[in-house]
Amino acid sequence: MSTDILRPGGDPTTGVAHLPVEESTSLWGRLPCAADAPVLRLDPGDEVVVDTLSHEGILEDQGRDPVAFFAAHGVDPEQVLPDAIALAAGHPGRDPRRDGPHVVTGPIHVAGARPGDLLRITILEHTPRVPYGVVSNRHGRGALPGEYPRGEGSVSIFAGVEETGDGLVGTMAPRAGAERTIRFPLRPFLGIMGVAVPGAERPHSVPPGPHGGNIDLNLLTAGSSLYLPVQVEGALAYVGDPHFAQGDGEVALTAMEASLRSRLRLDVIPREEAVEQFGEVVGPLAETAEHLVPTGMDEDLDRAVQDCVRQAIALLQARWGLDPEHAYAYLSAATDFDISQVVDVVKGVHARIRTADLAEVRR
Repeated sequence: MSTDILRPGGDPTTGVAHLPVEESTSLWGRLPCAADAPVLRLDPGDEVVVDTLSHEGILEDQGRDPVAFFAAHGVDPEQVLPDAIALAAGHPGRDPRRDGPHVVTGPIHVAGARPGDLLRITILEHTPRVPYGVVSNRHGRGALPGEYPRGEGSVSIFAGVEETGDGLVGTMAPRAGAERTIRFPLRPFLGIMGVAVPGAERPHSVPPGPHGGNIDLNLLTAGSSLYLPVQVEGALAYVGDPHFAQGDGEVALTAMEASLRSRLRLDVIPREEAVEQFGEVVGPLAETAEHLVPTGMDEDLDRAVQDCVRQAIALLQARWGLDPEHAYAYLSAATDFDISQVVDVVKGVHARIRTADLAEVRR
């Protein structure tokens, strides 16, 4: 296995701020709120390089010792990220019975962002920090709680990374003790991207919401953007829960969880401009080269679908001037509604609206 890992530390020659993941720059199991002090301040349009850490290998049910955990999967100690080792030994106030599993880096204050505006986080680049990852099923969660895990305790499946002529692929064994002969493409993205909520209580890291958070939207690869309704002054943005690959649904509970270094640009869309472009955005909205992607979230999957459809209709009305009946019909004829995830208490649905379909529409 390659020993090429991305250790903490930025390149000062780039002129771009680098945010490492340390105890002082991260939360473990909770998301920022208005009472949290920013760990970095940026102007709109600034770029930042953010290190993120996977929670897999550092959690209590895995021994909270990443060196020992990954050694059992054949990973040499020097291939374990030093910030993962330090973080697992820190955060003494973490309560695994009360807090979520995710590590988030931030919050970042963006000058001029106010409630009612949209914060646009554009993903410029995702770089794997390690050549391996983990997929876990635990706590009787996932799409089949009560059926899996089949035995006591958690199940963590190790996955490797190989470089091919077509790019990086993940590798996984078909059964315990076998060689990793399953191969699948990697599409790195951040499962958690969000803004702080009002008040002085930090939200749990698992359920997503209007603030974003654990949305697990696998379309947020390099080149895409996420729009989030600003909740507090300065937005107080954060990211975490890095993934190398995830199928829609994330049915086992986790994706292929593995640490990333991400280069991001943060912009502020003033309320008036945001409403003109997108209508009233009440939750996360993504944009790729081909699609606008409204989302719906609810503990009930049917309601999540309904919320997503409503957001899609509102977007078509605001952006292209469709009336509701024609918007509804177009969505039924041409738009896929996909399940983002069903494992984070609040379930997620996203719609992929092809912008090319509407290129000739005039208001």
